[in-house]
Amino acid sequence: MAEFRNPNLQSQGTGGSGGGDLKTMFAVMTLVIAGLFAYQLFVKPKPDATQQQKQQQQTQTQPQSQSPSPASTPASTPSAKDAQKPANSATPSVPVISAATETETTIENELYRITFTNRGGQVKHWILKKYKDSVGKPLDLVQPNTSEKFGYPLSLFTYEPALNTQLTQSLYQVTSSSSTTTGTLFAPQTLTFHYQGNGLDVVKTIHFDSSYVVTIEAEVKRNGQLVRSLVQWPAGFGDQEEFIPPSVRPAHKGQTLTTSVFAWSVDDKQDYEAAGKVSGNATLEGDYEYAAASDLYFTAAFLPDAPNRATIVTLHNAIDLPVDLNDTTSRKHPVDVLGLAVGDTSGYTRVRLYAGPKEMGILDSIHAHSADGGPNGPNLRSLIEFGYLKYIAEPLYFALRFLYVHGISNWGWAIVIITLLFNLLMLPTRFMMMRSSLKMARIQPKVNAIKARYAHLKTTDPRKAEMNSEMMALYKTEGVNMYGGCLPMIIQMPLLFALYRLLANVIELRQAHWAWISDLSVVDPLYILPAVIIICMFVTQLITPAPGMDPSQRRMMAFMMPVVMGFTLSHFPSGLAVYWATGNVMNLAIQLGINQSSIGRELRELAAKRAAKKVGAGSKTIQGKK
Repeated sequence: MAEFRNPNLQSQGTGGSGGGDLKTMFAVMTLVIAGLFAYQLFVKPKPDATQQQKQQQQTQTQPQSQSPSPASTPASTPSAKDAQKPANSATPSVPVISAATETETTIENELYRITFTNRGGQVKHWILKKYKDSVGKPLDLVQPNTSEKFGYPLSLFTYEPALNTQLTQSLYQVTSSSSTTTGTLFAPQTLTFHYQGNGLDVVKTIHFDSSYVVTIEAEVKRNGQLVRSLVQWPAGFGDQEEFIPPSVRPAHKGQTLTTSVFAWSVDDKQDYEAAGKVSGNATLEGDYEYAAASDLYFTAAFLPDAPNRATIVTLHNAIDLPVDLNDTTSRKHPVDVLGLAVGDTSGYTRVRLYAGPKEMGILDSIHAHSADGGPNGPNLRSLIEFGYLKYIAEPLYFALRFLYVHGISNWGWAIVIITLLFNLLMLPTRFMMMRSSLKMARIQPKVNAIKARYAHLKTTDPRKAEMNSEMMALYKTEGVNMYGGCLPMIIQMPLLFALYRLLANVIELRQAHWAWISDLSVVDPLYILPAVIIICMFVTQLITPAPGMDPSQRRMMAFMMPVVMGFTLSHFPSGLAVYWATGNVMNLAIQLGINQSSIGRELRELAAKRAAKKVGAGSKTIQGKK
């Protein structure tokens, strides 16, 4: 207003009319100011409406490649630095890096075929070429039903659900180390997924080679600041066919639920835990050389480049399935769906991922980084769950594999041969048991006489100790080891359990054919092997001399034990049943041979005499009662 010159003011002080002109000027100015206020209040658009118009204009002028999905472009929260800028300071626009449409890229080598979508930069299919599903198609590790509900492999996990949604729904721009980004590319290869917009800058790079291992690098920035993000495999494996509708999978395959576990190695100490005991969304931090989600035969094992900065999130969900998987109307119960997310506490994640079979030769070749970052960490062999018997089971596995590789070429026949060899090795212990039984049978009358002398005493009577002393002296005089019959069994049991663990866990039995059985990892479809087990055990029990056993008890054992074992093994993988049936056939043959030996004949004679004596005593007792 200092530069404003009103001509009317020049007459001021020279005549009486100047004051009136000044009043007129003030009145006009008052009307102008009032008009301006009225215009602002009633005519000019409100500030929020103007802002909406600007946003609409910006939306219209944005590149067509930006995703139209509202979920992929939520407004970001301004940083503290941005909040300190003057209100009239113009913020430079951040260029948007995105894709116009959803596309797919497939990476392939001799072992796998992995299909990525640029929506979220995640995996839709992870097909293992050397393995089939139960209907004969190449096995897809991505379980479609659970992944659709809980997430796809190699998606990014943060602690913010809204941000997770944005990261998985945004359309990323894809680049590769070759000239194309769609269709099928062959390893070695590198794929990079990049998304930038609304304050977010996300880059995920995956490196592929000729092995099962891929290397993932990922970082998420918001307003220039790193957000802790993890790479995840959230929803189980394709071999868990219980989640597939009965109309798609064979009925016999779905009868048994596939177990899953969380396995890890911290400070070179390996362990695992069943899915049911794993907490959901629990954060674990420590020197993790690897962390894995596994089912019986396949695994997704993350191996951080910097174990000392590793952060693990356990993902435990559940889906209600019918108790009878082939009857959708039966009662439902929750079934575990296990997954993992692995990252780096620094915010920038570099991790290797092994997604493939739990085959010992392959797992031996993959080493984690040690706590100091060196490539000399533990291998992945412990993912095969042999448990505390691994020192026995692993040599047995190598023996079984040796037979398969060197001329047998069939896992079923390899099991038969290893069982025959195993029983031949145990044959000396079988003779030890028979000799011990014979010695015990010979002195049984003397043992009974000692017991009769102390029969009137109570169990708590101190004189009972004298009876035990007499019996021990008798055993020593006759050269009888009272544990001789049990010692061979004690030697055999660890081997038996180790062989059980071996046959229940090795992937080589999965879909392995033998005779009428098409898959040694599932139950015998015709139940022939359980029937063989029952018959052989029954006959063996009947022909085995047992002079010290009551005939009625012996008959009960001859019936009960075979039925129990046969019923139990009818629910176990047929590879185990092949082993058990072969062992029982061989035991029957060995017992027939032992019965023809001098030991066998003497045992049978003693058993016959005592049986006749008991029958005679029983008859006299009955007659006396009459």
